[in-house]
Amino acid sequence: MMKRPLYKSGLSLLTLFLLSGCAKLGPDFGGISNPPIPEKWKENKNHKDPSVTRWWETFNDPTLNTLVHKAYAQNLDIKSAGLRIAQARAALGISQGLAFPQVQTVSGQASSTRTGLGDVAAAGVNFDMGWEMDIWGKYARGIESSEAQLYASVASYDNIMVSVIAEVARNYINYRTAQERLIYAHRNVVIQERVTKMTEIQYNSGNVSELDMQQARTQLYNTRTSIPAIELTRIKARNALALLLGSDAAHVEKILRKKNANLYSNSNRFIGQNKGIIQVKEGKNGLTNVNLVPKPKLNPYYKIDANLLTRRPDIKVAEYKVHSDSALIGAKMADLYPSFSLFGNIGYNTNNQTGSWLSGTNPLGITVGPSFSWNIFNYGRIKNQIRLQDAKFEESLVNYNKSVLSAMAEVSNALNGYVLSRKQQEENQKAVEATIRAFNISVIQYNDGLVNYQRLLTTVEKLTSTQDRFASIKGNVATNAIALYKALGGGWQMSRGKSYISREMAEKMKKRTDWNKYLDPAMTRLPKGFYDDK
Repeated sequence: MMKRPLYKSGLSLLTLFLLSGCAKLGPDFGGISNPPIPEKWKENKNHKDPSVTRWWETFNDPTLNTLVHKAYAQNLDIKSAGLRIAQARAALGISQGLAFPQVQTVSGQASSTRTGLGDVAAAGVNFDMGWEMDIWGKYARGIESSEAQLYASVASYDNIMVSVIAEVARNYINYRTAQERLIYAHRNVVIQERVTKMTEIQYNSGNVSELDMQQARTQLYNTRTSIPAIELTRIKARNALALLLGSDAAHVEKILRKKNANLYSNSNRFIGQNKGIIQVKEGKNGLTNVNLVPKPKLNPYYKIDANLLTRRPDIKVAEYKVHSDSALIGAKMADLYPSFSLFGNIGYNTNNQTGSWLSGTNPLGITVGPSFSWNIFNYGRIKNQIRLQDAKFEESLVNYNKSVLSAMAEVSNALNGYVLSRKQQEENQKAVEATIRAFNISVIQYNDGLVNYQRLLTTVEKLTSTQDRFASIKGNVATNAIALYKALGGGWQMSRGKSYISREMAEKMKKRTDWNKYLDPAMTRLPKGFYDDK
């Protein structure tokens, strides 16, 4: 039988605990103040710049836009990151469950015992409940830490979004750059074939030595040799895009294919003759009129936005790690103090001789009351666990500052790389135009016997190398712009208001496991103002 005074005292203690709530031990996280950002960056508040949030559209390339949207829908790394958010939500549910009675067990047993007095059968059913009251905020800090980890998983999802979109754009630029290089290589092969033929005619006429002819052939063969290597670069970029899109190379090739598919067969349009002597067209209609690499529309004097920088997803991951480690300090501190619990049991237990009816004499028992425990002889173990967690918290702060400094370096490198590569492109274009002019002059002079073949050979070689460099620099300008947008953390915004788990995947998981409402579209939709609210 339950004793009334004990019952009343247990209820009184329970009421006291519920009314008093809990005191959270440990530091309260209030954000990270004074990140190591230059003062001049802190003046700009335009952290919702649309040119950064959807930066790929500034290239004005429909194919690039298509690739980015397909990558968002199909990329396997993004899908994995979405599943990690679901895992973090489930882990948060576990932490939240610890705030309620931790023990809720129904148990039963039946046995038969043979003695000298006869056989005795025993049976019983019991319901046990135990609730450790969260007086010191141990479980509350655990929930806080799990919430921070959930936010970190969302930020990690965004960080992968930023990286995937940037990689799609970068490989697309590499693909188009390789195509431009191939066009220049094929055009120069045509030029060198004509130079070689001209040299062979001169040799057969006895005007030049065999050395000139063999040197012309050597240069032609070397240029042809470079084409397979450039073609391999194009194929690797295409295959990288296929991996990023979670698709096959043939499907990606169809997306990348231009309407003017035959890009290399029109070289003769840019090569003419002047009195039977080979000449290359100069000016805007000459060999440099290839425009496959999309041009970024980016102000080279872009003002860096500190607010945008500190909202970079990888920096937010580091910040949430700091928050999580801060909360765990308080959870560890709670072990220094006594824990108070309420326990209870309702049981029906009986012992009877085998074959007799169950006894009705007081078979029902009810037990309820408070208890406490205190690790008073912990020999420093608990304090060292607190020290360990405090050191982890301080380390996470150091890592956060390192992330900010790394982001600043990436922004500076990309911005300066963009500015300098643009200057390089301007000068290199002048070099290409000059080499074309020098080639045309040297061909005429060589044909008239005014210069030797070595002079012509040099101009042909420079024509080939400067054009190849010109295409590569155009690619560098675009990739530096991409690196800047990535360094500013642009791109993750396109996922806002959308689900981090596809409907097909959610339905498959629901059929396998009871997810309740965790995977409903409304529950998996990413918040639009996530970083502004946290």
